[in-house]
Amino acid sequence: MDLRPSRRRLGFGLVAAGLTLARGARCDATAWGDWRRWGDQQDGYYRNPVLPADFSDIDVIGVGQDYYAIASSMQLSPGMSVLHSRDLVNWATISHVVSDLTTLGPDYGWRMMGRYGRGVWAGAIRHHAGAFWVFFGTPDEGYFMSRAVAAVGPWSTPHPVLFQPGWDDCCPLWDDDGRAYLVGTHFADGYRTWMFPMSPDGREIDRSRAALVNQGQGREANKLLKIGGRYFLLFSADIDGVGRCVMARRAEAPMGPYGPARQLAHDSPEALEPNQGGLVETPSGAWYFFTHHGHGAWEGRAASLLPVSWRGGWPIIGTPQPDGMGAMAWGGRKPIRGRPVDYSHLDGFDAPMLDMRWQWNHQPRDDHWSLTERPGWLRLRAWPALIPGDVMTAGDTISQPSFRTAANSFTAKLDIGGMVDGQQAGLIHFSHAHARLAVLQSDGQRRIAWIDSATSEAGPRLAESQVWLRSQWGSDGQARFAFSADGRAFRQLGPLPNEFRRLSGRPHRPVHVQ
Repeated sequence: MDLRPSRRRLGFGLVAAGLTLARGARCDATAWGDWRRWGDQQDGYYRNPVLPADFSDIDVIGVGQDYYAIASSMQLSPGMSVLHSRDLVNWATISHVVSDLTTLGPDYGWRMMGRYGRGVWAGAIRHHAGAFWVFFGTPDEGYFMSRAVAAVGPWSTPHPVLFQPGWDDCCPLWDDDGRAYLVGTHFADGYRTWMFPMSPDGREIDRSRAALVNQGQGREANKLLKIGGRYFLLFSADIDGVGRCVMARRAEAPMGPYGPARQLAHDSPEALEPNQGGLVETPSGAWYFFTHHGHGAWEGRAASLLPVSWRGGWPIIGTPQPDGMGAMAWGGRKPIRGRPVDYSHLDGFDAPMLDMRWQWNHQPRDDHWSLTERPGWLRLRAWPALIPGDVMTAGDTISQPSFRTAANSFTAKLDIGGMVDGQQAGLIHFSHAHARLAVLQSDGQRRIAWIDSATSEAGPRLAESQVWLRSQWGSDGQARFAFSADGRAFRQLGPLPNEFRRLSGRPHRPVHVQ
């Protein structure tokens, strides 16, 4: 099957195979998901979230006039997205750290597809000695490090720094004297957080000299920074089971001892608990916290930019409250004047590489897709799903995050002339549950069908060799599927609406629709 996506307003997934092709007032409080305006308002102000889609486990740094962020990617390939901005509000994906997930382990490949919801978890990005460094963890393998001279890559093959399951959320620090350190949480051992001396090249840690610097159920999301001569350990914690919020401890030396934990912000449940991110300073001396919203809704973990106020030597995140902590800020004046990003996208598959917005579901089978066999098209070659009939084990699924905005649309043009009996191809939204518009072939005939996790609805036979598939959804996450024989007149198929299941916790790529 060959594919050409038409213009999309903001995100999702495509599949071919013995299965699938999927794609597809300025500071006032807002009910979650009901925003009509978000990001850059083009008048000097911005509104949160600045990225209303799944950009989970954010970290951020500033290098000169540029800002760089990373977002975890779970089982998606290439892994660990690298984003760039000039104003902390408008962001574009410019590279990925892990080009081949199977360098982390065989479970990430198309033969096994065994890392749903796991894979590349939270990491940290730093700029040191003229290079960019990213450290990250996988819950089943351990900690890895990769570096690049430029943030656009190429990134080095991930090097194992700590090869043991059960660790997450690591962060490095190079001190002024050249010594290096790595902090990380052993969640499999009661969420104990350890500080390790690290070799300056970032390749080795000294576990024999590790110091316990934090402990408590659910304490993770570590960020290690040196500010004003003091060492700050920022982390996320669940306070008495009420909600997750940003905490910090500080010390006079990197190995500690670290003083008592201080809560920097309220859990802000109305904003789905902004709690994990990175501190960054602008050239003007202003500070911000770029964070994801950890509770997560159907769009995944959206990202917001919160102002930071320093009080008594502590960073207060968000809008300061009378009790000395911060709360969710829904917007404000932009840190830097910058040009808004157009998040709509028309992909003609006419570049030598896939656009950075695309990610595969696990590591793809490289000899089964091509951008060059038919210029201007993405060719997907089908093969049977690992589990017959299970779309979640279709290894040739390519995806993008789904944005939560008022009006979203994705359209793909498929050339299905090469399909044979037993094959399917189509457009899918999926996470724990899924819904898709599929072309099925049997007995030499093709038919369109709407299928979700529990039911299906058959559509008409398709006589043409090309078909356009479309999904449209709003801020409520209710998708409407349609198909067309000419790309102009579309016919609805499936129930109206198809409502996504609400997800929580750490789903595989928290419901980013693929």
